[in-house]
Amino acid sequence: MFERPVLIIFHGGTGGGVAERMLSAARIAASRTTARAALAAGFEAVIVATDAPESFQAMPGVLIDSDRPGDAFVYAERLREIVARYGLARPAAMGSGSVPLLGLDEFRLVVEQLESRDPRFVTNNFFSADLTAWTPGEAIHAIADFPRDNVLPRRLRDEAGLAPVVLPRTTATQFDLDTPSDLAVLSLAEGLAPELASAARPAGATADRYRSFMPLLCDRARQVVVSGRVGGSQAWQYLERETACRVRLFAEERGLATAPPGYQARSILGFLIEEVGCERFFHRLAELGDGAVIDTRVIEAHMGIEPSREDRFQSDMFAWDAIEEPFLRRFTKAAAEAPIPVLLGGHSLVSGGLMLLNDIAWAENDRRLGL
Repeated sequence: MFERPVLIIFHGGTGGGVAERMLSAARIAASRTTARAALAAGFEAVIVATDAPESFQAMPGVLIDSDRPGDAFVYAERLREIVARYGLARPAAMGSGSVPLLGLDEFRLVVEQLESRDPRFVTNNFFSADLTAWTPGEAIHAIADFPRDNVLPRRLRDEAGLAPVVLPRTTATQFDLDTPSDLAVLSLAEGLAPELASAARPAGATADRYRSFMPLLCDRARQVVVSGRVGGSQAWQYLERETACRVRLFAEERGLATAPPGYQARSILGFLIEEVGCERFFHRLAELGDGAVIDTRVIEAHMGIEPSREDRFQSDMFAWDAIEEPFLRRFTKAAAEAPIPVLLGGHSLVSGGLMLLNDIAWAENDRRLGL
């Protein structure tokens, strides 16, 4: 029975492709770094629920809860089982790549909120959570089944009656390690924990593309295109406040990940690609901005294709010749040859990834100017 806060980290199902293995190694490093920060901040223990227990051995304060071979992974069932079996009164749950920049101060704030006597939950994002902590722990048994961790805050409020506490919206609370594009951004960051910095290094092969894009964010005479599942008001306010450039924003298909079966996504960029083809599309895009950040999952959904995760990850790294899906291969090749710097990724790139990239860009800009 654990009365004090306990962090549950889920890690598994990462795949065996080259890019998948690279990201998995980074998520393991991020989890180990996160576990140390949480324990230092006052969490009583960290439980790692995983199909790769050998990656988390010999860490003081960390309990390994191995997945049972052959059992299908159902997130809600697995979370309820862990809360019940360990008697968790104040659990927190996250994925292995979630909020890897969250540090001691943020975790102390979570502990402080969980130690309140009032029923409540803490999350980094109410509408699409990466980290959710709550008290009492038994509240997890009062809500209906849910397929993904990102809907947990809404269920805890609407079905269990817990009061919401949302962490301040910062780069640390919004950056996720979901795809190789996130890892490429992370490889440019300074001050990382050594293990995480080492894991990010393989993504540095694509970092030059990000470096060529970054100065645009600090230049009032430039304009960038941002497209995909971007939070309209929050993202726009951030970009308007924190960047010097002008931004042309196409916010599309925000609920794509939780859309019902049979839903057909529609994208303005997708329609343009259908009309002019991939190569001409990027030449047209260069007339709209000096650089572009594109959430490719929206375009894939519009085109009705379902690439493998490895194909998507190779696209994020612009390794078009390693992609099997024909459209994504052609699209990625055209992006690599575009007349402007183009960054490709998922939802995390056009949210926390762009925030971190902007932070790095301004740090380099100030250093260049001797500020």
